[in-house]
Amino acid sequence: MQIEFAPLHIPMERRIQMTAIIAYAFLVGFGGFSVIALSIYFLLYTTYCRWIYLAYLLWIYFYDIDSCETGGRQVMWVKKWKWWWHMANYFPIKLYKVPFGDLDPKRNYLFCCFPHGMISTGAFTVFLTEARNISKSFPNHKVHMNTLRTNFFVPILRELTLSIGGISSSKRSLNYILSKPDGGNITALVIGGAQEAFYNKPGHYILVLKNRKGFVKVALQNGSPLVPVMSFGEPDIISQVEFKDGSLFQRFQLFIKKCFGFVPLVPLGRGIFQYNYGILPQRVPINVVVGRPIDVEKVEQPTQEQIDDLHERFIKELDTLFEKQKKKFIENADNVHLEII
Repeated sequence: MQIEFAPLHIPMERRIQMTAIIAYAFLVGFGGFSVIALSIYFLLYTTYCRWIYLAYLLWIYFYDIDSCETGGRQVMWVKKWKWWWHMANYFPIKLYKVPFGDLDPKRNYLFCCFPHGMISTGAFTVFLTEARNISKSFPNHKVHMNTLRTNFFVPILRELTLSIGGISSSKRSLNYILSKPDGGNITALVIGGAQEAFYNKPGHYILVLKNRKGFVKVALQNGSPLVPVMSFGEPDIISQVEFKDGSLFQRFQLFIKKCFGFVPLVPLGRGIFQYNYGILPQRVPINVVVGRPIDVEKVEQPTQEQIDDLHERFIKELDTLFEKQKKKFIENADNVHLEII
């Protein structure tokens, strides 16, 4: 139970970074509950705000509920908030591209991101914000990122998610972006999702991919190249309490995942004033590496054999990317390999 406390004299920049990451952790962990409490307050304990808020809820339900399925609505001003920049510098998070030239501006691309980790911080920061100048790295494409549709049912928070380029991870949403005839779109999808978060363990790269082939089918139907993306360091920023197989809490986790699409986890990170216990991520570098695009020919009705062949090819390319890049970012890299389940 030894505790290592943070020193009293810390540069102001690091304090600002800590404030940014606290706000991010609060948003991810407690944002939904806060919105529910605020909604109850507006509807039950205010007069004028009640009707304004009720009108807002009705507008969402009758008019805007499917905006996350039809490309969303990005606001560059929000994507450029300094909050994201300070958050990226906390770890820090960096973006790298293996040499492959510019993407074809007339095509749409599906970026397949791994691993999910606990909260996909690397992919979130790189693809949903301008903290690492994603629009300059891919100047001919508009960048989106897919997340659970349930995130767009939460008032207020849904506006933030839409503003930074978040869209639903449904098949309909993917097809909407990837089928745009003029091209010029990138959508980033964390393939392993909530189930992969369930297996997150520092020092291990456990990917839920073996039986996930829906993204391959969508890519074939639209003729969209697949781009492997690896976030080195993502599993190391925060751990979790592991529960025994068949335990009561594990059954509860699996029940919530089945009903709502996400897994309730108990994070093990650091605190605000000490480094050993808490729910905040550790200051561990995250290096997001974008690999070479895998060309995909359009097949409107792909066979299972075609899907399986492209899926196998994608796994090989992803493993090659990991093996070639890991020594730059992982200590004792010879002992670390992808574990695909």
